[in-house]
Amino acid sequence: MWVLGVTERRVMGAFWVLNLVLFLVQVVGIKGAHGIGEHGVRIWPMPLSVSHSHKSLYVGKDFKIMSQGSKYKDASGILKDGFSRFLAVVKGAHVVDGDTSKLDQSRVLQGLNVFISSTKDELQYGIDESYKLLVPSPDKPTYAHLEVGLTILFILFAINQAQTVYGALHGLQTLSQLCQFNFSSRVIEILMTPWIINDQPRFSFRGLLIDTSRHYQPLPIIKNVIDSMAYAKLNVLHWHIVDTQSFPLEIPSYPKLWDGAYSTSERYTMADAAEIKRGINVLAELDVPGHALSWGKGYPSLWPSKDCQEPLDVSNEFTFKVIDGILSDFSKVFKYKFVHLGGDEVNTSCWTLTPHVSKWLKEHSMNESQAYQYFVLQAQKIALLHGYEIVNWLGGGVAQRVVAAGLRCIVSNQDKWYLDHLDTTWEQFYMNEPLTNITKSEQQKLVIGGEVCMWGETVDASDIQQTIWPRAAAAAERLWTPYDKLAKEAKQVTGRLAHFRCLLNQRGIAAAPLAADTPLTQPGRSAPLEPGSCYLQ
Repeated sequence: MWVLGVTERRVMGAFWVLNLVLFLVQVVGIKGAHGIGEHGVRIWPMPLSVSHSHKSLYVGKDFKIMSQGSKYKDASGILKDGFSRFLAVVKGAHVVDGDTSKLDQSRVLQGLNVFISSTKDELQYGIDESYKLLVPSPDKPTYAHLEVGLTILFILFAINQAQTVYGALHGLQTLSQLCQFNFSSRVIEILMTPWIINDQPRFSFRGLLIDTSRHYQPLPIIKNVIDSMAYAKLNVLHWHIVDTQSFPLEIPSYPKLWDGAYSTSERYTMADAAEIKRGINVLAELDVPGHALSWGKGYPSLWPSKDCQEPLDVSNEFTFKVIDGILSDFSKVFKYKFVHLGGDEVNTSCWTLTPHVSKWLKEHSMNESQAYQYFVLQAQKIALLHGYEIVNWLGGGVAQRVVAAGLRCIVSNQDKWYLDHLDTTWEQFYMNEPLTNITKSEQQKLVIGGEVCMWGETVDASDIQQTIWPRAAAAAERLWTPYDKLAKEAKQVTGRLAHFRCLLNQRGIAAAPLAADTPLTQPGRSAPLEPGSCYLQ
């Protein structure tokens, strides 16, 4: 049985205390060619509903944000920072040096009104991310209006309808895609107004895994990845922090753990970890009991022996004290309700080959498999005591059984949503359906989302973004857009995805072309095949 990773992994038969299972499914993909959005709409991911006309507006030089009627006070500056990022990406592609005072003032949009009905700004699983955006026509252009809430105050303005500031941020991302530079007037314009967009995500968990153990990713690179996730409305960074190869994270409770880093400069402080959230949930992973050789660089007693260094020593109480210390430190920084405890690819032969561990197994009447279950359950109990709900890796082909048992799950299948599989095309990413063969509505609700995985064996700061994008965007639409709005064939969205890929490039994200698989390229990390327009690559 194959599960998340690059080698065969052993899977435990039953985790009866698991709250959440991350598993693999097998789905057939469909290849296609060119296409654009419905009625020429190029928004990615496609919203729940869109209407527009044929008029245009210019964005005023001093475009402002307002919050008339909003209950949200933005004490933490989340909305303010989001608006600053919005202006930066809208104006970043070209020097906006046109004079809007010389334009028809009836066509100049002066600002954006944001209405948020909730006073809270806690970032957590299950928050309301919906919004309604309405951009007016030149007939009444004074302000666009963004409403996040249940009440529509001004029907002529853009409305972002949700309970939270995070819905408003999604509305800003959509608005940014409506804006473009006009080379004649040298200002930003919005075509096809008025716009009325109602939107909300299909799944609450829309994740991207990055792996900082196989290759260290500098903090600015991680921040850049997070910003690019927001462009595609992905909302969870699954941080596979440590593994066999390195332990780069500071753990104040056990300060020698990061002796397992590749070097003293390839490390993250806890302050660094707190910095990377930037409006995205962070699912921290502590992969135990396997994938933990690097732990013993600072604390050798965690190894069964110097000659047999994985998995962690199940017989040593110090092992579980260290796990408790790590999760205690995690709980101070990683506030997402879930924590990932790995649990896969565990070769337990080290336990039986090491005399003191083998003796402990006999004293406790356990074989290797039972000891593995004991370890995983002990780690889960510790995580529960720190207030976390638990995610573990589980094997392929188990989706129907998982939800039939009443457990929640997240889809991340190796053959279709692993970004390190460079031969997997964006079309396969797009057509991978998380609810395949799950037909009962009560069971479909237990699939809370999915994630694409950027395992780090062959990526570092030089190529991570071009390996993630645009294939991750294909999965992002699958996770955001309602099922009945998704294209039935991938070729129907080729033009729109190519447009989004070029938009990422304009925003400084090194997204690769949508090139077909050829003897000279791989779809997962291709270069342009020949000279030509970005939109045709």
